[in-house]
Amino acid sequence: MEKIIIAENDPNFKYDIASQPGAESFMRCFTCGTCTASCPVAEVNEEYDPRKIIRMSILGMREEVLSSDLLWMCSRCYTCAALCPQNVKFTDVISILRDMAVKEGYVQPERLDKALELDKVIQSIRCRIINNKLHPEENDKVEILKALEDELDTKW
Repeated sequence: MEKIIIAENDPNFKYDIASQPGAESFMRCFTCGTCTASCPVAEVNEEYDPRKIIRMSILGMREEVLSSDLLWMCSRCYTCAALCPQNVKFTDVISILRDMAVKEGYVQPERLDKALELDKVIQSIRCRIINNKLHPEENDKVEILKALEDELDTKW
């Protein structure tokens, strides 16, 4: 693990986040891990750790957080927020961090819209796969694969 030098970090980063609607309680996080343990993304991506993103934010690691590709992995399902014993609304914090990443020039503004579009596409494909499993006689495989292929061809 890389050494963190607190003096080199941004001491106001946590306050910048906490001042935004939806993130008022994010500094209450005591890293219990409920968010990570319940996260469907963390279940399939070992690098994705909501607890770590919160901790890095509290420690003032602005550049590392806002430039991280992991900000865009959150599926925005709100499972973490529903289960957090400290009432940290991690999904709202992720939205705030994404907005900050755009405003501070870490990513292009179009990324926000594309991430929202992708969330809808993924949920649509998920529902279609479930429907295909429940009703195999309807055999929607070609349309599902086409939707997936179209999304894979969409550039960010």
